[in-house]
Amino acid sequence: KQHAGCAYTLATIPAEEPAVYDAICKADTVGVFQIESRAQMSMLPRLRPRCYYDLVIEVAIVRPGPIQGDMVHPYLRRRNGEEKAEYPNEAVRTVLGRTLGVPLFQEQCMSLAIVAAGFTPGEADQLRRAMAAWKRKGDAIYTFGQKIISGMVERGYPQEFAERCFNQIKGFSEYGFPESHAASFALLVYASSWLKVHHPAAFAAALINSQPMGFYAPAQIIRDAREHGVEVRPPCVLEEARADLEK
Repeated sequence: KQHAGCAYTLATIPAEEPAVYDAICKADTVGVFQIESRAQMSMLPRLRPRCYYDLVIEVAIVRPGPIQGDMVHPYLRRRNGEEKAEYPNEAVRTVLGRTLGVPLFQEQCMSLAIVAAGFTPGEADQLRRAMAAWKRKGDAIYTFGQKIISGMVERGYPQEFAERCFNQIKGFSEYGFPESHAASFALLVYASSWLKVHHPAAFAAALINSQPMGFYAPAQIIRDAREHGVEVRPPCVLEEARADLEK
């Protein structure tokens, strides 16, 4: 607002701009909320987000839970058309269809336990609590695992499918995201990326004014800003003195 004469909120930043997703796909994300780490930068050109929900998945998939649960590579293969997403029935498709048959969110694990293993909603919530606390409290997750596997097999699901589902659910004990959490983060990812694409000087200045934070030192942020065409001037003692006098 001060330098460009325009003001935005999270609700008014132009949505779904291709140029923003182009930058994200190239991992041009130094300083961008949530997707600036080396792991995220490595994933971005492989997943190639092209819409908001792709960012929701990007935020959630580069986490210890999905990685430990062996969810990342199956999702990428299916997204790239190298492998077909298959569902044993429509109930499971309803739960996992948006993520190509791979459970990426805690809510999906709970819904899968209900529709495929016969859990009640209350038992599914207990499963959620067990996923969150199993490292502190021990074997609760494995007790639920036996119920999940036996419940699925009793309802006609293959043993291999049931065991794979439990291993994925167990992976969430290594820190998986609720979908609502990932969706909130994805909005900030897009807003940060939009600012970096359209107002790189203000974006870099804001990062420097917020130090210490993130993965990058001020010198790295300055170098990245220069690479994006930002003119970087040295500090001006006279300008600082003038500002102090005006105060």
